[in-house]
Amino acid sequence: MYFDFWWILFIFDGLLFAIVLLTVVYFTVFTIAAQFKRGTKVTKSKRQNRFIILIPAYKCDEVIERTVKSLLGQIYPQRLFDIVVISENMKEITNFKLAQYPITLLTPKFNKNSKGKALQYAINNLPQFKIYDIALIVDADNLVMPEFLDEINNAYESAGTKAIQAHRVSKNRDTATAILEATFEEINNTIFRQGHISVGLPAATSGSGMAFNYNWFKENITKSKGVWDDKVLEALLMRQHIFVDYFDDIYIFDEKTRASSEFKRQHGKWLSTQFNSLAKNIKYLPGAIYNKQYDLIDKILQWMLIPRTLMMGIIFIMSVTLPFIYMSLAIKWWIIAALIMLVFAIATPNYLVDKQWDRAFMKIPFVIITSILHLNVLGHRSRR
Repeated sequence: MYFDFWWILFIFDGLLFAIVLLTVVYFTVFTIAAQFKRGTKVTKSKRQNRFIILIPAYKCDEVIERTVKSLLGQIYPQRLFDIVVISENMKEITNFKLAQYPITLLTPKFNKNSKGKALQYAINNLPQFKIYDIALIVDADNLVMPEFLDEINNAYESAGTKAIQAHRVSKNRDTATAILEATFEEINNTIFRQGHISVGLPAATSGSGMAFNYNWFKENITKSKGVWDDKVLEALLMRQHIFVDYFDDIYIFDEKTRASSEFKRQHGKWLSTQFNSLAKNIKYLPGAIYNKQYDLIDKILQWMLIPRTLMMGIIFIMSVTLPFIYMSLAIKWWIIAALIMLVFAIATPNYLVDKQWDRAFMKIPFVIITSILHLNVLGHRSRR
């Protein structure tokens, strides 16, 4: 019995370490690649595309008006872009205020709310005579600079692809939770966007600040069944061989979660979404390998990696508990803990590292453990 315990411990420790090591190596490679800052060179375009700006807004009464004003303040010719707000479950006074702006306001009634349904409803209810070149997705709490549309137009033309992603950054760091979320977002920008672009792989989408060829977007959103999260979108783009370009110098400002409870719920949702996406797309891996479709292989590999929050939780638990069981087994966990902290430090932009960040850093272990407890892979219901 004593002998069996040690064999089980060694096997369990070895397998768990191998899974974590694969994830850490993946993060390390793309963090290093991101430091070379390779990507599409943007030039001033002679062509001015016509934009449809879609803003799904679910119970966003406090922020939606600022977002609309931000987009209306563009230096880009106003005749070349239309703003569509899809208002779901917002107050009548909010809708009344929005109706005073030169925008299109839609107020659908869904039994179950979802971003995909909102976007699909907007496309299906646009006047048939309207012609657009680019569909731009913006969240209801986003803000942009006056030159944003002009920069997106130039980037889209320079990229020569059907999908591009802007650099989403935090517009608020007023709580420890908001600081942590802003940091995690920038780490994602480094690893999954700039790092990938630097080695010639497509960037991950981030949910807003995304611009697509309008005809492609219209065709695919109308085919969807209301399920349109980032993972579904990425899988669709990869299967259709569409490269997603990323532009690190084009910013869109996103409001980060202030409450720790919402932060934990959100991360639990992301963990669930990753596992569900893997289950739905693993069947495409053999074909991707056979056809040498490296972008799809990479995307499926991303979903096979242990989620970052879960990985950090495992490293923390193994580093703390193993010394009391078998000291020599703990050493490799200490080394990998130091490595991943170094990788994340490199991936975090300097502007985020200040006294506020130092205070937020102390909350990381608590956030990791509680986020894991909120994981609900089976039976997860998407909420906005």
